[in-house]
Amino acid sequence: MMFIANVVCFQLVWLATVAGAANGLWWAGPLAVLVFAAWQVPLSANPRADLKLMGIAAVAGFLIDSALVLSGLLVFETPVPWALMAPVWIIALWVAFALTLNHSMAGLKTKPVLAVLLGLLGGPLAYWVAADVWQAVDLHGGTWLTLAVIGLVWAAITPALLILAERLRAPVAAGA
Repeated sequence: MMFIANVVCFQLVWLATVAGAANGLWWAGPLAVLVFAAWQVPLSANPRADLKLMGIAAVAGFLIDSALVLSGLLVFETPVPWALMAPVWIIALWVAFALTLNHSMAGLKTKPVLAVLLGLLGGPLAYWVAADVWQAVDLHGGTWLTLAVIGLVWAAITPALLILAERLRAPVAAGA
């Protein structure tokens, strides 16, 4: 049941965030993530690991999506607070994604090929829907080139974050 709840909550956060950004409501995503985190973190077997993952994912997401903006591949709607960097709402989505790593996506930790495939296909799909359906982002570098780059990035970052999630959950050996 927690698996399904985590998946559903993440999808609701994604929808609130992207729909909010598309309509000038940059704060909708961060607010939805705050609610998601307030529910998920206390229920976690290792809340400290989830909190660390959230911070790491926020930094990674800021750097990755800012690089995509600076390269000219992406232009985000409602680019609060920076026009030339990743907006706060997309960073909120990275934080929400981090809340799936030890929960609904935990089974992928032992299946790196599936994690790569999820990133390769799921990352571009999410950006394409955000662009094509919601107009929350413009795939400014051309649809296929931009989606290919996003796919490669997510094919690398998804298993990397899952490995990190597992390492952060592992108990520290005494004296280590």
